[in-house]
Amino acid sequence: MTASETVIDFGELIAPVFYPVHRDIVKDRHTYYDLHGGRGGLKSSFISLEIVLGMMKDKEANAAIFRKYGVTLRESVYEQILWAIDVLGVSHLWETGVSPMQCIYRPTGQKIVFRGLDKAKKTKSIKVSHGYFKYLWFEELDEFAGIEEIRTVQQSVLRGGSKFVVFKSFNPPISISNWANQYVNEPRADALRHKSCYLDAPPEWLGQQFLDDAEHLKEVNERAYRHEYLGEPVGTGGQVFEFLEIRTITDEELRQFDRIYQGIDFGWMPDPMAFIRCSYRPNHEKVYLMDEYVGRKISNEDLAKEIKRRHYDDYFIMCDSAEPKSIFDLRFRDVWAQAVNKRPGSVEYGMKWLQRRTIVIDPARTPCAYKEIIEYEYDRDKDGNFLSGYPDKNNHCVDALRYALSRIMNSWETSA
Repeated sequence: MTASETVIDFGELIAPVFYPVHRDIVKDRHTYYDLHGGRGGLKSSFISLEIVLGMMKDKEANAAIFRKYGVTLRESVYEQILWAIDVLGVSHLWETGVSPMQCIYRPTGQKIVFRGLDKAKKTKSIKVSHGYFKYLWFEELDEFAGIEEIRTVQQSVLRGGSKFVVFKSFNPPISISNWANQYVNEPRADALRHKSCYLDAPPEWLGQQFLDDAEHLKEVNERAYRHEYLGEPVGTGGQVFEFLEIRTITDEELRQFDRIYQGIDFGWMPDPMAFIRCSYRPNHEKVYLMDEYVGRKISNEDLAKEIKRRHYDDYFIMCDSAEPKSIFDLRFRDVWAQAVNKRPGSVEYGMKWLQRRTIVIDPARTPCAYKEIIEYEYDRDKDGNFLSGYPDKNNHCVDALRYALSRIMNSWETSA
């Protein structure tokens, strides 16, 4: 069966909320399609279907798909494209592989290639022997450094064709001042901006568990629900952590905590060592800071003694993997120290995980963490605009907290 003989009812595969976007693409009304919104908004599903079907209808069209970090490609956009090929019923017409990571349309040799911009030089070597790159897709737009990084790629790849379709998709960051949130609000004649959330999806496509999780978060943390599921940038300032509960944590509460997590960010001078002990209650999406030990010029021997003095050698302690000798020293002194598995993008993922939860802080119990977290803000450029990414300064307790919870985060430390 050839591509022309393949009968596809595209309207049954995309949510009705995307019908106007599809018609717009078919009629070549815009070049840029910026899709944003909450979890379950089916943005990636729609884009992947448009790319695969669009290439099959245009023998000159190829596609390049980008994430900020190459390590995230296989389990995100690559799998999404495989899903689109499968649901369209055209798997027999496509050759797929991961070394190199690409999908080839067998009748014509057209290609879908995948690149991470953490190795930016690779974008300059993207070439195809037939046709041109008609489709570009930047997934998780907010992870990129800014629109300048995107523009550089576009200038390198968008050549030789008469019509281009550039997709950008993301779940809006919490701060309204984030560059990606500002970008989709800037008027542009050649761009169509479209927002969707799980409420726009057929419920049976998402499943009851997804809907139950959304309703649960709505009940326990309405602001986090608006951000995560409705795609609203609910923050107004530069503060990284918006969901904070500053109050007394009683001794009775501490005795009831049964999910204990600990982390260490090693330091000496001028950067301090930071140890954090915390608890996490998944039913309420809350992280409780229980205790801390922070200081400069603290030897590994003294650190181990203090951990034992406080009887905190009862649980694993997740540590900065950049200090294998310090981890060995703690283990030698019978402290359960374990290195966190770091990968490209793991900092961003871990920070986003924390941002979606409420952090309960008692300033009397964790004064250093309290001061650090409430003062931790995004950097600004010379014009006062907030920069993308998380500042790597005055964040020792934050790093220790991220390490502590790395074992339960739905990230590369556990699963993608």
